Amino acid sequence: MEQQPLTSPPAARRRPHVVIIGAGFGGLACAEALGGTDVQVTLIDRRNYHLFVPLLYQVATAALSPADIAQPIRRILSRHANIAVVLGEVVGIDVERRMVRLEPDGLDRPSTLPYDRLVVATGSSYSYFGHDEWAAFAPGVKTIEDAQQIRARLLGCFERAELSESPEEQAMLMTIVVVGGGPTGVELAGAVAELTRFALARDFRRIDPRSARILLVEAGPRLLASFPEDLSRYATDALGRLGVTVMTGQAVERIEPDAVTIGGRVIPAGTIVWGAGVAASPAGRWLGVETDRAGRIRVDADLSVPGLDGVYALGDTALAAGDDGKPLPGLAQVAKQQGQHLGRALAQALAASIGSDAPMPAFRFRNRGNTAIVGRSAAVFDFGTRRLKGWFAWVLWAFVHVYLLVGFEKRLLVSMQWLWRYLTYERGARLIIGDGAVPAASPAGNATVSKGASAGSAEAGVVPGRGAEETATAWRRA
Repeated sequence: MEQQPLTSPPAARRRPHVVIIGAGFGGLACAEALGGTDVQVTLIDRRNYHLFVPLLYQVATAALSPADIAQPIRRILSRHANIAVVLGEVVGIDVERRMVRLEPDGLDRPSTLPYDRLVVATGSSYSYFGHDEWAAFAPGVKTIEDAQQIRARLLGCFERAELSESPEEQAMLMTIVVVGGGPTGVELAGAVAELTRFALARDFRRIDPRSARILLVEAGPRLLASFPEDLSRYATDALGRLGVTVMTGQAVERIEPDAVTIGGRVIPAGTIVWGAGVAASPAGRWLGVETDRAGRIRVDADLSVPGLDGVYALGDTALAAGDDGKPLPGLAQVAKQQGQHLGRALAQALAASIGSDAPMPAFRFRNRGNTAIVGRSAAVFDFGTRRLKGWFAWVLWAFVHVYLLVGFEKRLLVSMQWLWRYLTYERGARLIIGDGAVPAASPAGNATVSKGASAGSAEAGVVPGRGAEETATAWRRA
């Protein structure tokens, strides 16, 4: 049977129809800005929840549970009667017919969705610099599944080390390598160090988790390259006090199931986590437009895609210029501000009619600061003209993260858990579940890991393995 396009309810057909692909920070902000207006909105996402990616690393390191940082999209938008949510996976866009193509579900249901205006907010994924096979052995923290797998590998290695009779195997299993010295890598390395030094220290009898070797590898000359040098030095020193070995100016050459090669030296490791390099989603190919080397779509000042009527791009998907002419960074605070701006501008432009030719206002980014947490009572905050580090920056980091969580319930739960962790040094989410729960022994006696790692999308609506928003920090990414 020939499939028919999805249509809006009869009562809504007279209203302009805006389709938004991706319920990450940018897409969700755009949808909320259009809520309650005389515009019909459809938000497409391949997951039914909005994920607060900046805290996903805490799921990977057993500090929080997935439910603490995820909220159903329908619940977030339920108060807006003009917004419909479609759980589906986008596989293409027909710009001539103004149709979004969805992955068929096999139930003989429509697989296309018409639009009057289209907003593409499909995010980005980690780039392995031409070595996509490394993703199986060094997953990035992009999705809940990724975080659970990393947590399972990490905790599973300590369980195997407890049972091992070989000091060499124990040392390998208790070696953790984090690749990438940006905010993601710094936060991961610090969180892993606190987990092994404090939470796990009293739980084992035959091994001492405090002896775990944690390596943070950065190809550049210093950590946190986007921060001022004094904050970078502070972060390096703070990680050193936690027992993290920082290796700058050294690139990863090879990653295997139980080892990583750095500078010609093979380092056996039970857990390897990737946090370096990003690439945009395949949205540029869907639209058939020119992209930069990272796959980002070039957009005009009003966030529209040149040459395509009624098509806009946000966040990591878009290559937008700031007031200084330089490309805006792929941060969530950029995506959220763009979403809010575009939603309001579309509501105003579409108030009269679909065919309104009124010019759209240009977007201007307002930098609210750049931050990263290093460890307990240690963080850095860069406001441009002012800088903070240490305990006060850590408190501000925590306040901002709690504030930006969606819903009072999540804010209360996370606040209480952080307070309990601060007082007791405990981690309450130390569950080994999912693929790679306990790494199996290889013939050589080393641990191997599951090859089911996903480089999937946190900005849903993207084909699995092709898109996700860069994990960073809440203030940077909201």
